[in-house]
Amino acid sequence: MLIENARNQKQGDFMQTQHLMIMLPALIILLPALALAYSSLEKRWQIAEVSCILALCIALGTLPLTLLLPNEPYSLLNSAPLNAVLQLLISFIALVVIRYAKRNLVGDQDDARFLRWLLLTVAAVLITVASNHLLLFWLAWVGISLSLHQLLMFYPDRPRAALAAHKKFILARVAEVLLAVAFLLLYSRHETAIITEILAKYPVSELDFTQHTAALLLAAVAIIKCAQLPLHGWLIQVVESPTPVSALLHAGVINMGGFLLLLFAPLFSQAIAAQWLVLIIAGLSTLTAALIMMTRISIKVRLAWSTTAQMGLMLIECALGLYELALLHLLAHSCYKAHAFLTAGNEVNRHLQTRLTQAPMPGLQTWLSALLVTAVMVIAAIVWLAEPLPASPWILISMALVMTLSAGFSRATYISRSGAILTGAAILTVYVILKSGTQLFLPNLTINYSWPADVWVSMLLLTLFALYLVLQYRPDKTFSHRLFIVLNAGFYLDEWASRNTLRLWPALLPRSSKKIISEPQEVISS
Repeated sequence: MLIENARNQKQGDFMQTQHLMIMLPALIILLPALALAYSSLEKRWQIAEVSCILALCIALGTLPLTLLLPNEPYSLLNSAPLNAVLQLLISFIALVVIRYAKRNLVGDQDDARFLRWLLLTVAAVLITVASNHLLLFWLAWVGISLSLHQLLMFYPDRPRAALAAHKKFILARVAEVLLAVAFLLLYSRHETAIITEILAKYPVSELDFTQHTAALLLAAVAIIKCAQLPLHGWLIQVVESPTPVSALLHAGVINMGGFLLLLFAPLFSQAIAAQWLVLIIAGLSTLTAALIMMTRISIKVRLAWSTTAQMGLMLIECALGLYELALLHLLAHSCYKAHAFLTAGNEVNRHLQTRLTQAPMPGLQTWLSALLVTAVMVIAAIVWLAEPLPASPWILISMALVMTLSAGFSRATYISRSGAILTGAAILTVYVILKSGTQLFLPNLTINYSWPADVWVSMLLLTLFALYLVLQYRPDKTFSHRLFIVLNAGFYLDEWASRNTLRLWPALLPRSSKKIISEPQEVISS
């Protein structure tokens, strides 16, 4: 008995340490942010960088503990592996962004204000990820939007930045109200505000009206947070803000919609109506945004449209029950998009180099050869994993492989073709390994296959691929010309959303915009 008590005591001490460590990254980053709120420290950038390094080290050390020790269901902090791996990701992105911003904002007199709100934003995200209480989660969620708004308005004299921040502000308040209502419904249904206690109730035999409504509201919040069409305009226009803000937003903040669905996966996986809400809106957003991206010239704008499409795809994966794939997508997209925005200045040189070495457009025989090799690879992966369904993820990876192989096969050299095959095989192998590995960070869920959802997503992906080929190979056709025009205009969705948003709450242009309009502080009404 004494040995058993000592063992339980030791395990309890480990769990207390685990819960303390998962909150430390947020506190370490929050403290210099609060210090900068009242003073401009001379070595503020060095302090911020050291804080992020400490937060990253602690998050890295916490992750193995979350895999080895059980999560305390009654704690205010959630030390599940999912939360820990997100904290590690956010700490890493914060460190990269701060190191870049230290050079990017050198000599700027407002760098202290920028750093303060940047650190507060990162701290709010970390607290949200660590929260295991509905109220604490909601307060930190609100804190993300409020601190991010200050970063989006870092250059308040830019009318486009002010308009984008204004639209984002309104949408954020709507999402926060919906999230509060969803949390209130869950609290009233389960009589507890501890998130892990609520999720432990699922699965249930059948969801009642309150649970269905809460799941629908959570899905709506994720859609708004991930800037899905037609509520995407602010994400495209915030490229007016400093590059570090864009990197942080696209790599570490907009993903919170996906995290919300991953966190509440036990509830969401049983809510058919909520899943179809995501499948329809996110599916159409992915198709549309991916096509619109092809018509853009600005690197940052292309990246912004890419984010909308990628976030839609991540939400689709959640709706299909592919939570391990959604988590992999979230992690990979965050790292890629941070790198893409922070190196956008070199993209012009890379583009010129690519044009000089660009291979000719693949012909029909090349496409058929790429399709044949891809089919062999994908069938081998399916047999290895014994997971033929759902089919839509395999269609997506097949599209990526066909395009990779066709580009290599179009170069009439043995080395290029061999390299393309090896690259394709490497991509598929890494995809399978990482997809299997991310399951370690997620709870075990029983997902029922939905063939209508799988067919819907497959049709969208095939339509995207077909329209891509039409625009590439038949740009002179009347259909392609008309499609390009509406795509270049973004189907006029942002104009519609802006007009209705500004009718609800008119925005005031900055005073410095008087060169553009007849009067300063003129109200935008259309």
